[in-house]
Amino acid sequence: MKKYSILFFLTMFIIGTDTFLISPLLPTLTRLYGIDSSVSGWMVSAYAIGYAFFALVSGPISDGRDRKKVMSYGLAAFAFSTFLCGLATSFPLMLLFRLFAGISASFVTPQVWASIPIIVERKHIVQVMGYATAGLSASQMAGVPIGGYLASVSWQTPFYSIAIASLILLILIHIYLPKLEVGKAVKISVTEAYKDILANRKSISYLIAYFVFQTGSFTAITFISTWFTHDFNMSLTNISTAIIAVGAGNLFGSLFGSRIVKKFGLQQTFKAELITLVILYLILPFASNFWLAEILLIIIYINNGFIFPLFMTTLQGTVEKVRSTISSLSNAAMYLGEAIAGVVGGILFVKFTGFSGIAVFAAIMIALAWLLYAQAGAFRKRKSK
Repeated sequence: MKKYSILFFLTMFIIGTDTFLISPLLPTLTRLYGIDSSVSGWMVSAYAIGYAFFALVSGPISDGRDRKKVMSYGLAAFAFSTFLCGLATSFPLMLLFRLFAGISASFVTPQVWASIPIIVERKHIVQVMGYATAGLSASQMAGVPIGGYLASVSWQTPFYSIAIASLILLILIHIYLPKLEVGKAVKISVTEAYKDILANRKSISYLIAYFVFQTGSFTAITFISTWFTHDFNMSLTNISTAIIAVGAGNLFGSLFGSRIVKKFGLQQTFKAELITLVILYLILPFASNFWLAEILLIIIYINNGFIFPLFMTTLQGTVEKVRSTISSLSNAAMYLGEAIAGVVGGILFVKFTGFSGIAVFAAIMIALAWLLYAQAGAFRKRKSK
């Protein structure tokens, strides 16, 4: 179990870090390519667009095949695409290579969530899911600083470093990960995969609930820095430090949430943590100073770290043959929620005082997600066979 935890942690960390490391490079690349700052963000969006769209097909393509092979091919393509980013001599080339990197990543991360229920004993599933989540949390916390430090050598260094790290991970996966075939000569088409999920009411309910949750959660995440700047007059450096501390809370929750599940059970823990998040977001607008806001946010993201493995475990429990597809759809739902959050959050921040509109919206969306999960039976204990 330990080797799988480490492998999946590293996979999510490397893929996640590549997502965030380009942010500190934007000013440098803007000058290098002679482009306007208003379009520089497309170097970030190109990756997300490639991932989001191909997540809809990468899952069904993976189901019914050896997921180890799919992960390996995807990781090899990811390493190559990221390496090419370091060779991009123009803005269009950088967009193209970032798009390819996002497409490649969409074939890697769903295999992590889909593989865990197959190769890990049921009693350890949440724990290993937690390690994978911790890798993603660590990348969110460290991606920007890593990109900044490596870029001090040259702007190409971050891309080359991630490419090399991906190749090392590829070797480790080849050595330590077993074959992950669902069945001999069983190939599932995209149509068949989606038909299986659409016919599963519980899968659809959980995906909708997950999308609703992520929309509320990302609305808050996206505008924390804006809130700190507007209400507490904080500098960019201080905000970065504050966000790292919040990310550390998320990482802590991911690593140790399985202990709570062992003590209270998955269903009761899932239910309680959703309710806790609703309460915390309703309290957050009353934070009158930075330190109170920071403490509340750290507690919120510790809970986020606790709950993310439960989302994946619950989703994976609804299907067997199309686990990669359900993983890919959950990623697509997350990116869609993030896109909506950027639009809604901006309106709420302008229309309401401080963080009040955003925090209440997040609380309402999470409460709605709780209701959807409850109606779908997510909080009912499974009958032992």
